[in-house]
Amino acid sequence: MDDPRFRRSGWSRRNFLETVGAGVPTLRLMLEGANPAAQPQGRGFSREKFVPIDLAGHFNSSPADFGPQERAQWLGGDSARDSLLRTPAGEHDFYGLPFRLGPDGTETKRWLAWTASRVEIRLQERAGFLCLAGFCDWDKNERPEPGDDVAEQVGQLLAEATLVYEDGSSRSLAIRRRFEVGAPSYPWGHLSFASRPHRRDAPRRLTDPLTSGTDWGELQTAVADNAYGGGPLGTLWVSALRNPEPEKTVRELRIEARAEAVFFLCGLTLFRGRESPLRYERLRLYRITLPEAAAEEVGRFTADVDLGIVARTWVPRRFEPEAWLRAPEAGLGERSEPIAGGRHLYAEVTASPEATLVLADTKTGRRYAFELGRVVPGEELEGQPAGARVEVLEREKAWVQGRVLDAATRQPTPVRLAFRSKEGRYIPPYGHRTEINDSWFEDYGADVKLMDSSFAYVDGTFQVELPAGEVYVEITKGFEYAPVRRKLEIEPGRRELTLEVSRLTDLRARGWVTADTQAEGLNLISLLAAQWGDLFTNVGDLAHGPIVSRDGETIVQVSTENRQHILGHLGLVGGQGAPVFPMSASGPSESYLGDPLRTSLADWADAQRKRGGLVVAVHFPYPTAELAADVALGKIDAVELYPHGEHFNTLRFLDWYRYLNCGYRLPAVGGTDKMGAYMAVGANRTYAYLGQAEFNFANWAEAVRKGNTFMTTGPLVLFQADGHPPGDEITLGAGGGTVEARVEAKSFVPFHRLEVVLNGKVVASREDAAGTREMILAEKVRVPGPGWLAARCASKLGPTTAWSLGIQAHTSPVYLRVPGQELFSAPAVAYMLTLIEGAETWAEGLATRPDAESLARVRKVFAEARERLHRRLHEHGIAH
Repeated sequence: MDDPRFRRSGWSRRNFLETVGAGVPTLRLMLEGANPAAQPQGRGFSREKFVPIDLAGHFNSSPADFGPQERAQWLGGDSARDSLLRTPAGEHDFYGLPFRLGPDGTETKRWLAWTASRVEIRLQERAGFLCLAGFCDWDKNERPEPGDDVAEQVGQLLAEATLVYEDGSSRSLAIRRRFEVGAPSYPWGHLSFASRPHRRDAPRRLTDPLTSGTDWGELQTAVADNAYGGGPLGTLWVSALRNPEPEKTVRELRIEARAEAVFFLCGLTLFRGRESPLRYERLRLYRITLPEAAAEEVGRFTADVDLGIVARTWVPRRFEPEAWLRAPEAGLGERSEPIAGGRHLYAEVTASPEATLVLADTKTGRRYAFELGRVVPGEELEGQPAGARVEVLEREKAWVQGRVLDAATRQPTPVRLAFRSKEGRYIPPYGHRTEINDSWFEDYGADVKLMDSSFAYVDGTFQVELPAGEVYVEITKGFEYAPVRRKLEIEPGRRELTLEVSRLTDLRARGWVTADTQAEGLNLISLLAAQWGDLFTNVGDLAHGPIVSRDGETIVQVSTENRQHILGHLGLVGGQGAPVFPMSASGPSESYLGDPLRTSLADWADAQRKRGGLVVAVHFPYPTAELAADVALGKIDAVELYPHGEHFNTLRFLDWYRYLNCGYRLPAVGGTDKMGAYMAVGANRTYAYLGQAEFNFANWAEAVRKGNTFMTTGPLVLFQADGHPPGDEITLGAGGGTVEARVEAKSFVPFHRLEVVLNGKVVASREDAAGTREMILAEKVRVPGPGWLAARCASKLGPTTAWSLGIQAHTSPVYLRVPGQELFSAPAVAYMLTLIEGAETWAEGLATRPDAESLARVRKVFAEARERLHRRLHEHGIAH
């Protein structure tokens, strides 16, 4: 944008410092704690555990002081007109934490900006955590200019918060970019590791009305992922800094700037609990006994929680297990009936151990509070005031690998299957919906709902998480098998379950048949099943394996995309045997609310390798976090690259170059990530060289692993170095050598530039200003040491598709080896270590905890990767 109001950094720091008075050595804010009686009441929860600090009169910065910001325009609203940043104002609850933010207005001092000054806030309070709501300025490295070789400033130390205790001792805490704070707007894949955007995720139901901000597809996930939404207001990042000595009174809080970039504090609240208010436990089921028998009065009783989310609530329907087991209607589905005089409301909750659950009676106005940390399994907790009770159910669960066998053949057989709790609640196998959409043409999973009875179609094998104790199962298989209803006893720790169905007759053996009345030129299509909250796409297709055309020249391979919103996404392509489940973990937007950190990407990669499939870092490198560890540990087979614009100076390519320059061999592939009619299949694709080998998935996957590939959105690029194709290795002498590079490019649309790059830098190029459809580049390249060579091609035409793909192609590298020398980049290793620290910080501080064994496996990934990188630094004489 050519606008004199904007500079590349987005603002003039000198003018800003002068505006907010950075020349003052110390800005002292004397705040003698807060009056609890005057605290904001939010949703009506008790505020005894919160102390919101009123910073009114002490703010030193306004949106006008910050000045016009190009990226503020993207927020829309008034910011699109005047380019001034606007953030939430007044009294707000963020994640149940009450904050007193500054008043609204672009000229109003509403932020406390740390520049060169030190700020001292006198508190005289005890607290377990200091909760901050704030933001920092944008990272200019997120938008590199052509020719730049930069890394995002993730982990940049912006400020230090020092707690000064009554006894004179002190402890300091870091405030870092994309850890404790982030920018007011951010691209996808750039969430922070130790803080959350102020807009909390929320549950949805299929019956929720569609609004201008909600489309039908989003509603199917059953989750409102609000991390990237928000309209015209910039994001505030909410962090909870743990007080290392909570038993001591904090006399004052000092915050000092540690970088040129500016950290803005918008709100400060003390939390008196022992556990983080931002880290939620996994989803738990609570049964609330109502103060009177009125459960059938729809909407009268509601449940809410301060430090958490109520994912679902429901009133149980009549389920009499013994009568259900004997009923002759097995397999047909049935209508459920309400329970007359019912007194129970069920709630699924993911929350901090410090959370308070509140039952509200909308008829009488009474509210009953329950401290969830005091709820003990097997006991009911009386509410405050008395009259209602709560208990936790299904505390112990077992993840079961199951089979349904044909009793005669003893082989797994496809069936329609349903598990139910002892209260009658439907429990779907993994990969199937809890809430099935039975409206016309609106659900496409392998599920069915017959009246009020839900079922999942399975191929004879399944995985399911079942509560310990009594569980009921129903199985049916068409008209030629006897339906099954059984009571099961699930022991804690159970891992396997075998069920059976028996034939009534075999009409096919008697001659009867039962019945119910390539334009893009691709050879292989990888269709990825995935999880989106409580929505599962294409999971029912996994059992069928690859679909091969009659001539054998086209294969549709159904695989999975395994995803975590912070740690990263992997495409697990192909392979034999059961798919790698779960496909998602750690909560929205990938998995459901309260879902724990069940696994690492490394565990997924190891499981995929055992299946003989490929592990691809899809839409590389985002989300960034664990991916750096997995590259260091050799878990990644290929990276999927997306071209944007007409040059390669985007972080997608620069990060790839960074890893290659550190000696990691990562072939390039392309894929569309198609999820709608806006994208043509193969708009971004992979070419892999098989030679005379038979075309099948195994041979194609081996070709990708070897690295003789190129990704393209149009141009076809063939590259050799001294006659070696991509993926090969050339051994040079001690002083390097000269390599003959040859590139041939053809394209169905004109392109303008053809280049050879050595370790990410252009060393040979050819241009055609008018554009051409065919070009050859042959040139000798001097190579001073170990490295890699690759070819790339770009057109000025485009972009193509709604995702603005550039018309580009890039080959995988030919690797250059010099005996006794290692390709190594200390800055790249430092960057990788920062990302690993970020992933570890998130896993320890914000991720919903899994069982101890699973958490230990995740921690081990980070520890092993860090040790390998430190060892490499040591081998090169670099201290870290």
